[in-house]
Formats: sequence, C-alpha cells, structure tokens
Amino acid sequence: MKNYTITVNGNVYDVTVEEGTGSGASQAAPKAAPKAAPAAPAAAPKAASAGAGSIRVEAGAAGKVFKIEANVGASVKAGDPVIIIEAMKMEIPVVAPKDGTVASIDCAVGDACAAGQLLATLN
Repeated sequence: MKNYTITVNGNVYDVTVEEGTGSGASQAAPKAAPKAAPAAPAAAPKAASAGAGSIRVEAGAAGKVFKIEANVGASVKAGDPVIIIEAMKMEIPVVAPKDGTVASIDCAVGDACAAGQLLATLN
C-alpha cells in the first residue's frame, strides 16, 4: 500500500493505492479522501481612494470577483448589487447594506476573496 498527496485544480487529496496481484481491471480502485485545500493567499490590501467611505461592503462567502456592478461615484440603494462573486459555479451578489454613493472599489475582476473581506466602501 502506498500513500500519495495529489493536488488537482488547487484541491489537495491524500490517496492510498493498494498494489494488487491481478491484471489491470481486477485490481482495486484507488481511494481518494479530500484534504483541506491550502488557504488562498491573502490579497494585498488595495489603496483606497482619499474619499473612502465608512460603510463597508464585504464578501458574504469566499469566491472570486466575477463582475463589478457599480463604479466609484455611483449612487446605490440598500440591496443593490455592488459586486458579483462566483463561488461553486454560482454568481452571488454582494449588495449595498445601506443607501449611499460608492466611495471605493477595493478589488478587481478575477481577484480571490475570503468571506468577510472588504470589497468596496460607500459614503
């Protein structure tokens, strides 16, 4: 029996392979147990504009920034989407918690984000 650690698309698996005595098809299939994926490197904080607002718009889940819906200076109402993140092949809107004006966008399309990470600010 041999143990291997394999990484596929950023997911890490511990694999145990049993050596069989039969030929090809009669051998036991390898068993793979998912292992915790390594944490994504923390994104370097982006410089906020001088007029960065006090209302934080944070990611509700870990994922990747898919689309930026509102630009700096745009007026938004509570519940309006500001950023769209993609997680597990789903598009998840990150919405404005209050009415305001977008003061800064602190991410870019394609950036990885963690749950609770600051993505934008409002005034």
